[in-house]
Amino acid sequence: MSDVVEKTLTALPSLLSLDSQPGSAKLSSTSKLGSLIRGITELTSKHEEEKLIQRELLSIKEQVASPNTTMRQMKELMVRTIYCEMLGYEASFSYIHAIKLAQQGSVLEKRVGYLAVSLFLNESHELLLLLVNTVLKDLQSTNLIEVCMALTVVSQMFPKDMIPAILPLVEEKLNHPKEIIRRKAVLALYKFYLIAPNQVQHIHNKFRKALCDKDPGVMTASLHIYLQMIQENPEGYKDLTGSFVTILKQVVGGKLPMDFNYHSVPAPWLQIQLLRILSLLGKNDPSTSEIMYEVLDESLRRAGMNHNITYAILYECVKCIYTIHPKSDLLEKAAKCIGNFVLSPKINLKYLGLKALTYVVQQDPKLALQHQMTIIECLDHPDLIIKRETLELLFRITNAQNVTVIVEKMLEFLRISKDDHNTIDLVGKVAELAEKYAPDNEWFIETMNTVFSIGGDVMQPDIPNSFLKLLSEGFDSVEEDRKLRLFAVNSYISLLQGEPGKLPQRFLQVISWVLGEYSYLKEDLESAAVLRLLAKLLDMKNSSSETKSWVFMAMTKLCEGTAGVSVAQEVSETYSSSMDTVLRQRAQELEHLSQDSELCAKVLPRGGDREHVEVDSSLSFLDGFVSEALAAGAAPYKPPHQRQEELAQAKVLSLEPYSLSLPISMSSCSITDRQSPTLLSMSSGLSGDSTDLSHKGGSTTLKLDGVKRVWGREGYLSQKEPVEESAQVEVPSPVRSPNQQEEGDSSHSQTPTVTPTLGCEQEKQQLASSLFLGLSTQSPVCLMGKSEPAPQRFRRKAKSLNTSEQISNSLISSPSAVDNLLCNNLLDSSITSEPDLSPPERTTELTTANGTCNTETALTDSGMKGSNPALNRDNSVDATDPPSHEDMDRPKNVCLMSHLPAELCGLAHSEITPLCTNQSLSLSACHVQKEDSLVLVVFINNCSDSDIQQTRIQVDSEDLEVSCVGDSPVEELRSLSVAVCQYSLTVKRPLVNVEVVGMISYQLPVVTTQELQFSYKLPLSSFIRPLMVSTEEYGTMWLAFSNDTKQNLTLISDEQEPLAATLNVLRKKLQLHIVEIIGMEGIVACSLLQDQPCLMHCRVHAGTLAVWLRSPTPDLPDCLIYHCQRALQCH
Repeated sequence: MSDVVEKTLTALPSLLSLDSQPGSAKLSSTSKLGSLIRGITELTSKHEEEKLIQRELLSIKEQVASPNTTMRQMKELMVRTIYCEMLGYEASFSYIHAIKLAQQGSVLEKRVGYLAVSLFLNESHELLLLLVNTVLKDLQSTNLIEVCMALTVVSQMFPKDMIPAILPLVEEKLNHPKEIIRRKAVLALYKFYLIAPNQVQHIHNKFRKALCDKDPGVMTASLHIYLQMIQENPEGYKDLTGSFVTILKQVVGGKLPMDFNYHSVPAPWLQIQLLRILSLLGKNDPSTSEIMYEVLDESLRRAGMNHNITYAILYECVKCIYTIHPKSDLLEKAAKCIGNFVLSPKINLKYLGLKALTYVVQQDPKLALQHQMTIIECLDHPDLIIKRETLELLFRITNAQNVTVIVEKMLEFLRISKDDHNTIDLVGKVAELAEKYAPDNEWFIETMNTVFSIGGDVMQPDIPNSFLKLLSEGFDSVEEDRKLRLFAVNSYISLLQGEPGKLPQRFLQVISWVLGEYSYLKEDLESAAVLRLLAKLLDMKNSSSETKSWVFMAMTKLCEGTAGVSVAQEVSETYSSSMDTVLRQRAQELEHLSQDSELCAKVLPRGGDREHVEVDSSLSFLDGFVSEALAAGAAPYKPPHQRQEELAQAKVLSLEPYSLSLPISMSSCSITDRQSPTLLSMSSGLSGDSTDLSHKGGSTTLKLDGVKRVWGREGYLSQKEPVEESAQVEVPSPVRSPNQQEEGDSSHSQTPTVTPTLGCEQEKQQLASSLFLGLSTQSPVCLMGKSEPAPQRFRRKAKSLNTSEQISNSLISSPSAVDNLLCNNLLDSSITSEPDLSPPERTTELTTANGTCNTETALTDSGMKGSNPALNRDNSVDATDPPSHEDMDRPKNVCLMSHLPAELCGLAHSEITPLCTNQSLSLSACHVQKEDSLVLVVFINNCSDSDIQQTRIQVDSEDLEVSCVGDSPVEELRSLSVAVCQYSLTVKRPLVNVEVVGMISYQLPVVTTQELQFSYKLPLSSFIRPLMVSTEEYGTMWLAFSNDTKQNLTLISDEQEPLAATLNVLRKKLQLHIVEIIGMEGIVACSLLQDQPCLMHCRVHAGTLAVWLRSPTPDLPDCLIYHCQRALQCH
């Protein structure tokens, strides 16, 4: 707490200029505000705080009322008053003094006065009238600060009644020579447009001029207005599509000044705003959409960084692509981007992917099929937000074939949810699905009963009203009506015979109405029995007055027969003297109607005897009375809204100006082209990712990973081993091997995991086939949210489809640049991969595994062995592999090492890592570093006692050039033998991690051809080689390279020479060449397999290592800075 206080006291002088010394950094200990803050923090109770604040406010009140108080002292008093108001204590006596301070003080005093006014007053406060003249004076001032303050207050809190008084002056500021004034004027006009659009209709041409302003800030401010106007009328602004596209091209191309960059991303919020505007303009318009395709493709390509702000840009790009007129190649790229998000192990990105998938599933329902197993796993995700968004996605893909399964999942979530917002939202969705897609009457009634039980009294009142209206209106078939109502009566009778005290009040009201209307349909049920059940509801203590009124009305409809009348008489006698006037009235009605059966039948007819009642909404029967009253001088009737407006106008002054300024002609102008010196940088975002806190080494949060929950609200809980959810990068199938079940984050390495059984996976497959039933069929399926021709209110479908139908697994897609970045968090200690096993009914066995994803650290920092000491790594133990697993695999690796080709034995190589395996065959791999290339060595081990025939292996990569070294493996592989394949790898484009995918097919005797798929991921640091250059050559190359990145790295400060120690760590781990170290600066050079150089300039500054990288290859500096961060973190 003391740290927070000290930081607050340190920041206040720079914000409010309270100290006498203009450059002071700390609040004086004798300052009254400092004493107040310290005094509050030292208190031990809320009561003591109230006493202290009241004494402080009393002291302030005396001082502000004193005539001897100077403006400087008044400023300090206002600051103390602001602090008291922020704590929740009213200081209304100071409001008028804040306005006086804004009127009479100097610039700094005006600043505090305006700040206090904006915090104290709201738009409807009567004291704002006193501020109009002050704002008008400051808007005409020659002091830029005063003009800025006035425009800020105008855009924050000016009511619409005062707009005409200051609108002409604000319009004039659009032509001000200073860009900050023009920007604030545009924001003020945006506020005017929101609260009073009719008053700014005449200056729309000036909005266009602001859009073409030479300052990007003014142009950005104008986009807020255009987004609002285009939402209301997109057809009126189609002619501006080319202008918005041009602006977005310049922004994406880095033409804006560096001041608009955020983490090296050019103006991300401006990009998001423009993408939203383009999506509105291009919706259902092929010609307008055609103009956007190129810039949308460029935006997708540029936003490939591992940072939250680029994820937001990608999300808006995806929404825009699926909103405008479709284009096939853009849709494919957007779908791939969604897949990268959904399959990401990071919770934030997974949520973003689910939200994007929810948005686009209306246009492409089959896109959900590609990620069906991931969606199934998200249903059991520990994060409730992920669960909620997954249910929202399922709601969007609901149809008549899968409604029962999806509603069941929603109800399961509702039973464990404690959040009222989630309950209200999901209860409404379940009721909508049940009403639209109910397969039969029984399911509909049971589902609505569950909705009423879970939703309770927090659900929207229109849900029970709609349900009762549906029962009352019925269908075309009289027999169907009778069956539905009879099932409802039977259901509610059984509920009342149980424990009605646990039912919510609204559910009891529904039950009362249904029994009162339709209990006569149950012929073997006497009305007296129903009356006794309803009478019990009146005796319950938790029954509200409204519920009792519903019960009385139901009993009034049922009071027939001797037994029924006696029950009604007992109840009416009990409540005839009730203090509640409504209940007393209902009791009197019950008593009289129960004694007169003819009157009861006439007033409350049953079912088909009810006639439609005509309602005279105009109350024409009162016309004579109204005419007489008007003739006698009575005032005519005025609607409530008219009375409200007249009352409001009577309280304000008329500020209508004599004339409005005419719009000036728009001059043509354009945004100046200024080339940004840097391209997109991903390094700044890698260190600031905020997804999973448990992955961060420096996290101070309490870690409860692996801690068992023993006690709950109901008492002692039965012990179950928790199944941890491993991070998934590419998951074509949910089945996972035991090896990868053990992989996880370093913080979870000691937590035991449970391998899912085959039965569990079969249940997931069946659940997937049920949830996504109807999406893969060729016949059109009506989904929620799509319009239907003449939709029915309640639709009954037969349950005839087979829910055990299996849906084929999605194919393995090669990871994109975004996927490689998504699967590697800067602070993650491991990269996890999943195998892909095909369903049992397929004849071809399909298994995938990622051989090198056990840990990225093992590839980057350890496991490289050979005779060259410069290439050796620190042989560290993989934190994600248990010792038993490591000891088990080591003899196998030693055995395979003897099969390494002789020409590669003396070179540095990684550990041999298993790729995939089954009962007959196992694949392992390692990579060997050569001078000019990287060699991937694949070991094919025949584990069976039979020879393997027709062996074929294929290796490919989107990111690498793969060429086979030597001959292909022999077609025949004898039992218990090992074959070796070599592939030379060269980087096509730099990525943080690159991946090789492959497939091997083979045939065993008397067995059909089988296939195994595998993938092998390795870091870009494996391709880095030292670049031997002199200082003079370094300087020449530095000036020739154009792609650069800047970043601050951790400095190893525990050595005598921190710079040399840090560079030596980078040299050992990344094979960099230190060209020269002079004082506090150093220069380093390296290359990507000799043909793609990269230079690094390092300087020690403020305890950190400021690094500047340059290269002719665009993405290489970003990737290299990432691996430098990893290397220094692991040191």
